[in-house]
Amino acid sequence: MKILFAAAEAAPFIKTGGLGDVAGALPKELVKQGVDIRVVLPFYSQISEEYKDMAEDLVYFYMSVGKKWVYCGIKTLELEGVTYYFVDNQDYFNRPGLYGEWDDGERFGFFSMAIIEMMEKIGFIPDIIHVNDWQTAMVPVLLVDKYHWVEALKGIRKVITIHNILFQGVYPQDVLSEVFGTGYNIFHEAGVAYYDNVNYLKGGINFSDVVTTVSPSYAQEIQTPDFGEGLDGTLRYNSWKIRGIINGIDYDINNPETDKRIPHHYDITDLGGKVANKKALQERLGLPVDEKIPLIGAVSRLTGQKGFQLVEEKVQELMHTREVQIVILGTGEAQFENSFRYFTQAYPDKFKAVIDFDVALAQQIYSGADIFLMPSAFEPCGLSQMISMRYGTIPIVHEVGGLKDTVIPYNQITGEGTGFSFWGFNGYNLLGTIYRALDVYEEEPEQWGKIIHQAMSSDFSWTHPAQDYLSLYQSLV
Repeated sequence: MKILFAAAEAAPFIKTGGLGDVAGALPKELVKQGVDIRVVLPFYSQISEEYKDMAEDLVYFYMSVGKKWVYCGIKTLELEGVTYYFVDNQDYFNRPGLYGEWDDGERFGFFSMAIIEMMEKIGFIPDIIHVNDWQTAMVPVLLVDKYHWVEALKGIRKVITIHNILFQGVYPQDVLSEVFGTGYNIFHEAGVAYYDNVNYLKGGINFSDVVTTVSPSYAQEIQTPDFGEGLDGTLRYNSWKIRGIINGIDYDINNPETDKRIPHHYDITDLGGKVANKKALQERLGLPVDEKIPLIGAVSRLTGQKGFQLVEEKVQELMHTREVQIVILGTGEAQFENSFRYFTQAYPDKFKAVIDFDVALAQQIYSGADIFLMPSAFEPCGLSQMISMRYGTIPIVHEVGGLKDTVIPYNQITGEGTGFSFWGFNGYNLLGTIYRALDVYEEEPEQWGKIIHQAMSSDFSWTHPAQDYLSLYQSLV
């Protein structure tokens, strides 16, 4: 069985979010399980020179993008058993950022067509093509509409994974002719039509054999008006082919026993290193060094989706009512960046916001904090709560999407649980849940230790999700 995995980003080459983590880790695990899976990515200028130097030129050709005749180079390299292909065109991929360019519809339209056009040229015709999010969602559409006449491509089955339905790739309908060079055969409700525009993600949903999302709860949520972002009707229409498979995290990278980015190592049998990491984190950030003070951490984009309006609303009340320290790392909306800078100045011994993207500091927060804050308004899967539990840092989450599927709420009667959660997205519920967690931390240290043990015992590796994907692939061929 041959799989081609298409994505707009993948660690370790280029990553902006969860898609990059998944596209980096899932193929690596599937290769371990004996699958011939190869990954295709854009050859961005932001890829490090180390990997650019490793990539070898494989083939090049020219192809039409609307009325343009454009260059397409294919480079390749192998890393940790996975073969990667890179689609090279500097006009499209030598940009300041990965996304948000004025011609993204054309850039990723080119990428989608290049993926299909390269298959015969590199001698790899997959049994299944697995695309991810709107940037590659037109591949299944084009295989049916534009390339259906190519004999070698007729048997390819199509899987699309939705990592975040908020981003859909909506463009004026003339992209069909001006980018893809097709007619309007697919411009209808069961195709790509979205009001007067073309919706790439909608097309991928309609034309794929299977649609997966990154958690079972999110698979159900996006079929409702509250979470479907305007595509809930399309998803209900296609509900028979929707599957929710929870993501994993890379256990090679996120391992408190070996992580080179944290100052002290530890494991589930000896948490001494975790205590030492807490003190090191307090010292690094200029907070009073005291292992008894509960330390709450957050590593995130600072956006409303991530629930920081609730944090902003209740921080001052928490500062005045409990002996606690809060550390927040991330960048995002100016409102939250500015608010958290203010709190840092107002409560220098209790609150510290680092408005930055710092991978090493993120790991030090995962390993040094006692509690991890993740009150997202919606969360397709979420990786941070799984990473925090891997490091014995207990999450507080809003019961949505993947957060609901991965965090077992603490039950004070039975002692079961791996974290604390709340239902009802408001500041009152968040603050009450923080208080409940702090009460257990301060008054029941033995019970807190059991919660840590239960969290660290959870299996969030890619082994089981990869097996779920493998079973899905096998059902299609």
